[in-house]
Amino acid sequence: MTESSMKKLASTLLDAITDKDPLVQEQVCSALCSLGEVRPVETLRACEEYLRQHDKLVHPYRAAVLRAMERVLSSRASELDKDTASTIILLASNEMTKTKDLVWDWQQAASGVLVAVGRQFISKVMEELLRRLHPGTLPHCAVLHTLASLSVANAFGVVPFLPSVLSSLLPVLGMAKQDTVRVAFCSALQRFSEGALEYLANLDRAPDPTVRKDAFATDIFSAYDVLFHQWLQSREAKLRLAVVEALGPMSHLLPSERLEEQLPKLLPGILALYKKHAETFYLSKSLGQILEAAVSVGSRTLETQLDALLAALHSQICVPVESSSPLVMSNQKEVLRCFTVLACSSPDRLLAFLLPRLDTSNERTRVGTLQVVRHVINSAAAQMEDKKPFILSSMRLPLLDTNSKVKRAVVQVISAMAHHGYLEQPGGEAMIEYIVQQCALPPEQEPEKPGPGSKDPKADSVRAISVRTLYLVSTTVDRMSHVLWPYLLQFLIPVRFTGALTPLCRSLVHLAQKRQEAGADAFLIQYNAHASLPSPYAVTGRLLVVSSSPYLGDGRGVAALHLLSVLHPNIHPLLGQHWETTVPLLLGYLDEHTEETLLQEEWEEKLLMFLRDTLAIISDNAWICQLSLELCRQLPCYDEAPQEKNFLYKCIGTTLGAASSKEVVRKHLQELLETARYQEEAEREGLACCFGICAISHLEDTLAQLEDFVRSEVFRKSIGILNIFKDRSENEVEKVKSALILCYGHVAARAPRELVLAKVESDILRNICQHFNTKVLGVKVETKDPALKLCLVQSVCMVSRAICSSTQAGSFHFTRKAELVAQMMEFIRAEPPDSLRTPIRKKAMLTCTYLVSVEPALDEQARADVIRGCLHSVMALLPEPKEEDGGFQKSLYLETLHALEDLLTSLLQRNMTPQGLQIMIEHLSPWIKSPRGHERARALGLSALLLRYFLEHLRVSALVPFHNLGLLIGLFSPRCADLWPATRQEAVDCVYSLLYLQLGYEGFSRDYRDDVAERLLSLKDGLVHPDPAILFHTCHSVGQIIAKRLPPDQLISLLLTMFEALGDPEKNCSRAATVMINCLLQERGGVLQEKVPEIVSVLRSKLQEAQGEHVLPAAQHSVYLLATQHCSAVVSSLLGSPLPLDSHACMLWRALAVEPRLAAQVLGLLLEKMSRDVPFKESRAFLLGRTPDRVATLLPLSATCALFEVMSTSAAGPAVLELYPQLFVALLLRVSCTVGVQLPRNLQAQERRGASPALAARNLEPCSSAVDTLRSMLLRSSSEDVVQRMDLEGGWELLRTSAGHEEGAARAMAEHAGPRLPLVLKTLACTHSSVYENQRVTTTAFLAELLNSNVANDLMLLDSLLESLAARQKDTCASVRRLVLRGLANLASGCPDKEKMEFRTASIRLFGHLNKVCHGDCEDVFLDQVVGGLAPLLLHLQDPQATVASACRFALRMCGPNLACEELSAAFQKHLQEGRALHFGEFLNTTCKHLMHHFPDLLGRLLTTCLFYFKSSWEDVRAAAPLFTGFLVLHAEPRQQPQVDLDQLISALQILLKDPAPEVRTRAAEALGRLVKLA
Repeated sequence: MTESSMKKLASTLLDAITDKDPLVQEQVCSALCSLGEVRPVETLRACEEYLRQHDKLVHPYRAAVLRAMERVLSSRASELDKDTASTIILLASNEMTKTKDLVWDWQQAASGVLVAVGRQFISKVMEELLRRLHPGTLPHCAVLHTLASLSVANAFGVVPFLPSVLSSLLPVLGMAKQDTVRVAFCSALQRFSEGALEYLANLDRAPDPTVRKDAFATDIFSAYDVLFHQWLQSREAKLRLAVVEALGPMSHLLPSERLEEQLPKLLPGILALYKKHAETFYLSKSLGQILEAAVSVGSRTLETQLDALLAALHSQICVPVESSSPLVMSNQKEVLRCFTVLACSSPDRLLAFLLPRLDTSNERTRVGTLQVVRHVINSAAAQMEDKKPFILSSMRLPLLDTNSKVKRAVVQVISAMAHHGYLEQPGGEAMIEYIVQQCALPPEQEPEKPGPGSKDPKADSVRAISVRTLYLVSTTVDRMSHVLWPYLLQFLIPVRFTGALTPLCRSLVHLAQKRQEAGADAFLIQYNAHASLPSPYAVTGRLLVVSSSPYLGDGRGVAALHLLSVLHPNIHPLLGQHWETTVPLLLGYLDEHTEETLLQEEWEEKLLMFLRDTLAIISDNAWICQLSLELCRQLPCYDEAPQEKNFLYKCIGTTLGAASSKEVVRKHLQELLETARYQEEAEREGLACCFGICAISHLEDTLAQLEDFVRSEVFRKSIGILNIFKDRSENEVEKVKSALILCYGHVAARAPRELVLAKVESDILRNICQHFNTKVLGVKVETKDPALKLCLVQSVCMVSRAICSSTQAGSFHFTRKAELVAQMMEFIRAEPPDSLRTPIRKKAMLTCTYLVSVEPALDEQARADVIRGCLHSVMALLPEPKEEDGGFQKSLYLETLHALEDLLTSLLQRNMTPQGLQIMIEHLSPWIKSPRGHERARALGLSALLLRYFLEHLRVSALVPFHNLGLLIGLFSPRCADLWPATRQEAVDCVYSLLYLQLGYEGFSRDYRDDVAERLLSLKDGLVHPDPAILFHTCHSVGQIIAKRLPPDQLISLLLTMFEALGDPEKNCSRAATVMINCLLQERGGVLQEKVPEIVSVLRSKLQEAQGEHVLPAAQHSVYLLATQHCSAVVSSLLGSPLPLDSHACMLWRALAVEPRLAAQVLGLLLEKMSRDVPFKESRAFLLGRTPDRVATLLPLSATCALFEVMSTSAAGPAVLELYPQLFVALLLRVSCTVGVQLPRNLQAQERRGASPALAARNLEPCSSAVDTLRSMLLRSSSEDVVQRMDLEGGWELLRTSAGHEEGAARAMAEHAGPRLPLVLKTLACTHSSVYENQRVTTTAFLAELLNSNVANDLMLLDSLLESLAARQKDTCASVRRLVLRGLANLASGCPDKEKMEFRTASIRLFGHLNKVCHGDCEDVFLDQVVGGLAPLLLHLQDPQATVASACRFALRMCGPNLACEELSAAFQKHLQEGRALHFGEFLNTTCKHLMHHFPDLLGRLLTTCLFYFKSSWEDVRAAAPLFTGFLVLHAEPRQQPQVDLDQLISALQILLKDPAPEVRTRAAEALGRLVKLA
C-alpha cells in the first residue's frame, strides 16, 4: 500500500468521525485502530494532521479521534520516532488545555494520549507538562490529572522530575479556591507520593539509586501544611476525602521530627472524620498508612493517642458488615490492618483494651472483638506468644454464648489458636470440646446465597464452619496431632455428640493413619493411661450401630466404617486381615447406592454378616460376652433413634448367638425382656428380631426364656401394677403381649427349619394363642389394640412361611389352617374399604398367601370368599398416594398391592387351566369395567400379572384350543385407550400375554418369539402420549396385531365382545373399541361374509343404545369396511332396515359414499334392486268397477330412499357423475311410474302417527321420494343450474302430478346440461319398449321437448332423436303417439412488480437446477458461471424478498459441489438449509475464509462484483456488500494486493460512508479498517 493510499484511507475514516450515529462512530474509531495496529506512525500522523487542520471540529468528535490515538499508542508507542512523538505530545497538550473550562471527556482523552506516549518518551512529555506550569498561576486541572496518571504509569520516569514539579505547584496551592481544583491537587500529591514510595522501595531498579526521601520531605511537608490545616476543614465531603487519601502516602515522606510533631493533631483529625463520613474505607486506609509511618519512625506520641485510636477502630470493626458492599468489606480489612500495626507496637495495651470486651453481652461488640483477636493471633504471632494463657482464659464467657454469629467468630478464633499453638496450653481441651459441640449441632437450613463473588465466611452455618475447622486442624496442623489423638475418641460414645460423628470419624481416621506411619507404638492406645477413653467393645458397638444409617449426618456410615477399619489393632489383634478385605466391600456397596436406592434390610444384613464373621474370627467367649454386655448398656443411648436401636437389638441377638455360655444368653435375654420399652413399636420389633436371631443357635433356651418371663414375678407384677391405672393398663398389657407374640413369630421365622416344625403347634402357636385370646385360640375375647392384631398377623405369617420353606412341608398337615384363614379374612373385612391406615390387611393377605400353599387345600367356596374379600378390600381403596402425601402411605399402598398379587398368583397356581384363568378374570371383570379410574388401573395391573404368571408357568401336554381367547382379548383391548396411562400399558401387556398363550396352546415353545406379537411392546410408548391422535393410532396398530394372530374361530366372539364395549361409560375405551372393530374388519373382514347380516344387525342395535357421539362415525366406517369386501351383502342387509329410515340407518347408507369406487358399486346395486321388482302392485277395492289402487312395493321404495341417502353425501359426487346417465334415466322413470302410487298400509299408519325424533324427516310418499332423489342426484352431479331452473318454473311440483311432469325436466336439461345428453339419450333408448305405459310416455315427452331446443343441433343429436320418435309412432298408447307429433311440431317451428420478483426467483432456482445437467464438456463453462454468480448469490441472501433469498440458498447448495471445495460445500449445506435461521455475518466470514484459502486468485473478481452492489437499491444488500468486502480482505494474503484497485475501493467505500442507512455506514467503516491488511 502506498503512502498516498494509506493517507486516503485514514482521511476517509477521519472524515466519517462526525457521523451522528454512535454505533457508526464507534466502528469508525475501531477501523482507525485497525489501521494503527498495522501502520501506527502513518495513522497517528493522519489523526494529528486532521485535528490540526479542523480547528473548528467540536469537542465530542475531537475526543473520539484522541481516544483512537490512545488505543493505538497503548500497544504501538514503542514504534514512534522522536519527531512523531513530539508532534503528538504537542497536539495532545494543546487539545488538553485548549479551554480553561472542564470538558472532561475531551481533556481525559488528550491526557490519555500523553500518558500513553509518556511510557516511552517520559522526558518529552514531562518537558511539555512542565512548560504548562507557569509561576504564580494555577495549573490547568487536566495537567494535574496527567501528572498524577503518569506517576502511576511510569513512576521511575516521573519521580526524578518531582522536585521541579513540586517547586512549581507548591507556591500556588494557596491560590486554589475551587473545590474541583483542590481535589485535582490532592489527587496529584497522592499519586506523586505513591510514585516516590514505589521508587524508593525499588532503588535497585531505579534509574537514579541515589534519590532519598529527603529530596521530597520539605516540599511534601509544605503541601501537608496546606492540605491538613486548610483544606481538611472544608465542608465539601469529596474534598475532605481527597485530602485524607493524599495524607496517607504523604505521611511516609514527611521528615520524622515533623511527623512526630503533627501526630497529636493529625490522628485526632482523621478520627474525627469517622463521624462525618458514611463511607469510611478511605479514612481507614489512610489511617493505616499514617500508623505505619509513625511506627516506622519509632513515634512516642503514638502511645498517648492509643486509647482514642483503639476506641475508634473498635467501633469500626463492630459495624455490621454487608457482604454486598465491597467498600464496607474493604474498610474492615483496612481497620484490621491498623490493629496489626498497633499489635506489633503495643501488644499489652491492645490486649488490655480488647479482652475485657469479650465479657460484654452485646453481640456486635463481642463478635467484633473476637474478629480482632483472631486477626491479631494470626498477624502478630511473635508479639502474642507469651500472652497465650491470658488470651485462653479470656475465652471463658464467649464459649457460653448461644448467639450464632458469636459462635462463628469463636470457632474462627479457635482455628487461629490451633495454628499457633494455643490449644497445647492448659485450657486448650475446652476449645476442642467446643468445636466438637458445634459439629454436633443439628443441620441448619441453607443460608441465603451471598452476593456475586462474595466469599463471606459468615454465610456458612456454625456447624458447617466447625466441621471444616475440625478437619483442617486435624489434617493440616501437624502440632495438633498429639493433642487430638486419642483425645477425640472420647467424644464417640456420648449421645450429645452424635451429630458430630462424621467429622469426628474423618479426623480420627487421618490422625490414626499419621500415627500408623509413625510406628505401631505411637498408634496403639494405652487404655490404662487414658481412663476417660471408651473401651474397644464400646467403640466397636457404637461405630457398627451408627453405620446402619449410613447416609445420616453427612454420610457417617462411610466415616464410621473407615475408622473401624483403621482401629482394628486397638480392637482385637486377629481382625486385621479380615477387616482389610471386608470393610472395602461394605464401602463399595455404599458407593454404588444413594439414600434413595439403598435397601435398608439388605444393608443391615451385610453389617450383621460382618459382625458374625468378626465374632467367628475372634472366637473368644469372654470377649464376645463383654461385647454383648457393652451393647446392652448402649441401648438407652438410642431411645431417640428407633431404627438404630432396632439394629442394635439385632447386633445383640447376633452376639448372643455367637456366645457359648447359656447362662450369659439366658441372663441377657431376661434383662432385655425386663427393660424393654414396650410402648415403642420399633423397640418391640427390635426385641423380637433379637430373640429370633438368638434362636438360630439357642432355640430351646430362647423359647424357655420366653415362657419363664411370662411365669416370672416381674411379668405378673408389671401387669398388677398396670391394673392400678385402669385407664391405661389394658393398652400397656397388650403392648407387652404384642411383643411376646412377635418374639414367637421371629423365633419361628429364623430358627432352623428341621427343628421348628416340631414346635410350631405345640409351643409356638400355643403361646401365641395364649397371649392373643381370640376365638381362634379358643377364648372369645376381642382385642381393641390394632398393634396386637398386627403382631398376631405377622407372627402367623412368619409361622406359615417357616412351614412352607421347610423341606418337610409336603408331609406336614396344618390342622389350624382353615381357622387361621377365616381369622385373617375377618381382619381384612374389618379394615375400612376406602382407606389404608394400618398394614393389617397387607400382612393378613400375605399370611393367606402362605396358608393357601399349606395342606390341606381350601374348598372352592373358601377360595372364592378369599378372592372376593381381598379384592373388595384393596380395589376400592382411594388412588395411590403421592410422594408429598407421605412416603409411608405410598410404601404401604404398594406393599398391600404386592400382597394381593402374591395371593392371587398363589391361588391361580392351584388351578393352572384356561378355566382357572377364566375364573380369576371373572372376579376381576367388574373392577376392569369400573367407572373409577384407579380401580380399573389396579384391576388391569392384576390381570396382566396373572396372565404373565399363567404364561410363564404354562405346561401344554396336548394341543387344545384356547376357547376363551376372543372373549378375553375383547375385554382387555379397549382398555388400551383408558384415561389412565398405567391402565393403557397394562392392557397391552394383557393382550401380549394372551397372544403368547394362544401360541403356547398351538404348540410353540416357551422361548419362541413371534415378530408380530413383539411389536406390541414397541407400541407401549405411544400409549403414554396424551394426544388422542397418537393414542388411537396406537390402538389401531394393536388391532392390526390382534387381527394377524387371532384364530378364525375366535374372530366373531371377539367382535361381539367389542360391540358390547361400544356402550362402555369410559368414552375413550368405547372409541378404542370402534377403532379396533374397524381394524379387525379391515384386516379380517374377508372371512365374515356369512356373518354380515348379524354384524349389521348388532351395529344397528348398538347405535340405538350407545350414547357417545363417536359411535355413529365408527359404525359408518365399519359398514364401509364391510362393504368394501362384501358390498352386495351389506347393501342387502341395509335394505332390510325398516321404513321410514331412522337417522342411524341414513348415516350408515351415507357411509357407503365416502369412496368413489365403492359408491359407484353401491349405486349400481341399488339401481339393480330398484329395477328388479315391480314398482307397484294393483289391488281392487271391495266395490267392483272401481279403479284398482296402486301400492308401492317395498324393495324399490327402500332402494329409492337408500339412493337419496347415498347421493346426499358430497363424497358421492364422482360416482354420481360416473353413473349420471343410468341414474338420471332410472330416477326419471321411477318418478313416472310412482305418480299416484300409495304407500303400503303399515307405512301409511306410521306416516299418520308422525315420525319419531330418531327418524329422518323426509316424505315417504313414493313419487315425492323419487322426485327428492332425482333432485339430489342432479345437485350431486353439479347440475345446479338444472335444479334452479326447475325450482323457478315449479318443475318439481309438476313432476309429482300425473300430467306434464316431463317437460320441465327436459327444458332444464336441454338448457343447462347439454353435454350430458348424448349418454342420457343412449340410456333412454333401452326404455322405449318398457311394459309400463307411464315410462314410455315420460321417455317420449322428454325426447319431444329436446327438439324444442337448439341443443339437438349443437350436439348433432337430431338424427337419433328423430329416429327414436319415429319408432314410437305406432305405440299402443295414445299419449305416446301425441307426444311424437308434438316433437315433430317442435322440429317445424368472453402486476408487474410481482412478475419481476417471480422472475428473479425462477431464474435463480433455474441456475441451481442447471447443476444437474451440466456434465462433461460443459462443466468448465458452468463452473465459470458459478464463480461469476457466487457474489450475487451470497449478497442476495439478504434480499428483502424472502422467496428470492430462499432461491439463493437453494442455488448455493446446489452449486457448492461444482467449486470442488469440500469445506465450502459443507458450509453451504450446514448454514443454508431451508427453515434454518441464518447468522449472515458468521456464515459470510466462514465462506470468505474458505474462498481466500482455496481460490486466492478470485479476490479481484469478487471485489469488483461487490462494488456493483454498493449501489443496490436494497439497504440490506448494500450493507452486505461492504461486509463481504471486509471479510474477503480480512482473509486475503498481502501477496494478493496487486489484484485490488485500492483507490477505487476506498472511493467507493467513502461514498457508502454517506449512505442514509446507519447499518451500511457501519459496514463501510469496518471494511475500510480491514483494507490496511493489504499494505
